[in-house]
This record gives sequence, structure tokens and C-alpha cells, in this order.
Amino acid sequence: MHKICMTEDIPEREARSFELPDGDTIFITQRDGMFYAYQNLCPHLQVELEFLENQFLDLDQEFIECSTHGALFVVETGECISGPCQGQALEKVEITVHSDGGIYLTE
Repeated sequence: MHKICMTEDIPEREARSFELPDGDTIFITQRDGMFYAYQNLCPHLQVELEFLENQFLDLDQEFIECSTHGALFVVETGECISGPCQGQALEKVEITVHSDGGIYLTE
């Protein structure tokens, strides 16, 4: 099992990106003590979501936002609710939070 980071590395209502051993880039965000991970690719044009490093959320830190087209995604599901990819979703990455505080990639 591959350890990605520790829970304290991702503050509430913030997000952080991580490169996986296979070269893929994912990001993890925290909402109400739960952690959600997605591939760092907008389903519209397959571009990375953030323009500035680790800036994945909108100004209100309510939704995940694609900095290229302004598409908005629900944190808990990855579903696009506004923008050119409405009806599509971010690709979820399965993670597990262990009792040691580590966030691990689920194999």
C-alpha cells in the first residue's frame, strides 16, 4: 500500500496535489473531516485543474474549480455542476485513512 501523505498535510477546506509512483498527479481535499481524492484532470479538455499550485477550490472554498474554464465540481462526488463539462465528473482515486493518520492509495 502506497502512503501519499498524513491527514494534517491537508487542512479543512483546502487541497494538495501529489505525484504518484506511476507519474499520475492527484489531489486530495478535506471536507468536514472526510478526505476525497481525484485525478488532477478536468474531464472537458484533460488539462490540470489548478493554475497556481494547490489552488483547486473556488474563492468560497465550496467547490473544486477548473482554473482553465471555471467549471465547478462537487467536493464529495466530483460531479461537474457548472461549466463546459456539466454532467461529467472528475475521476475518483480510492484512498484509505489509517489510524496512524496516514492517507494511503487503495490498491
